[in-house]
This record gives sequence, C-alpha cells and structure tokens, in this order.
Amino acid sequence: MITLKGDSVFLRALEPEDLEFVHKVENDESIWELSHTQTPFSKYIIKQYLEQSHKDIYEAKQLRLVISDYNNLPLGLIDLFDFDFKNRRAGVGILVQNIENRGKGYGSEALKLLIDYSFNRLGLHQLYCNISEDNIQSVKLFTKQGFEQIGLKRDWNHVNGSFKSEYSFQLINK
Repeated sequence: MITLKGDSVFLRALEPEDLEFVHKVENDESIWELSHTQTPFSKYIIKQYLEQSHKDIYEAKQLRLVISDYNNLPLGLIDLFDFDFKNRRAGVGILVQNIENRGKGYGSEALKLLIDYSFNRLGLHQLYCNISEDNIQSVKLFTKQGFEQIGLKRDWNHVNGSFKSEYSFQLINK
C-alpha cells in the first residue's frame, strides 16, 4: 500500500514476530507515563493482543501500526485510538522506541503518513492528541504536522507523586 510508505519509513500491520518488540515497548517503565500504564504486560497477554490485531478499525475502534525502516527494523508504534466513525475523528499516539532513533525524522514522517491515511483513506474529519506539558519533543512533532493547541487540562495526570498538566491538540481536515 503506497499510502503508508515514506522515504525513510513505512507503516505496517502488527505481526506475530513483533511479540518481543511490543513486549519491550509496553514494559518500558520510562514511557508508562505516556500510555498511562500502571502494571507490566505478560508475553501471554501481548500474544493474545497480537492475535486480535487483525480486527478492522471499525470493529476494534483502534489501529496500531509498526513504524519500520526499509531494513524491516521496527522503530516504534503509531496508533489511532477512540476511533469514532459517526463523528469522523480519532486520537493519535506515537512512540519511537529507541532514544537513538529519536530526532531523526522517523516520527515526523510516520505521523504524516498516518494523517494522510486517516484523512484520505478513512475519511476522518479530525485527529487529536493529548501531550504532557513537559513533553517538548511531542509538542514540536505534532505542531510541525499542523496540529493546533486547543486547550490545557491543568493538573490532569498524577505522575510520580505530583500532578502534570496536559495540552490538547487537534488537526482538522480542511
């Protein structure tokens, strides 16, 4: 599918072979704040998730894709979640897993591919995301792709004993 192919990365469906990669990502406590994860995931649970990942976005209300380079190395994950067909909107989440791969344009290219897919293939009217106020890299990533800050939820998330505010961003398909 050309829609999901860029110059440096492409987006692909989850495969059974992604078990170790997804297990590593989901159990990386340094990013639990982003996903609001509270407890680790077993390989058994992730294997079950991968077995169900073939479900259509209209049924599952979410779509998780692997960000891969052209050597078939998984670099990260990008998600559409809370898919709302009636109102033609979805939330977006993205993670480039390895710190050494961040800041190289992979996330930006993956997000652009997902935006194009969401608007041109799925017919969505808008995408949104929520970003912690101290996550400057994500704020830059989403604003670079045209997302606009539409609000600030003060003291929204309780993280490591203190509260953090969270920005709301939105991209409307014009």
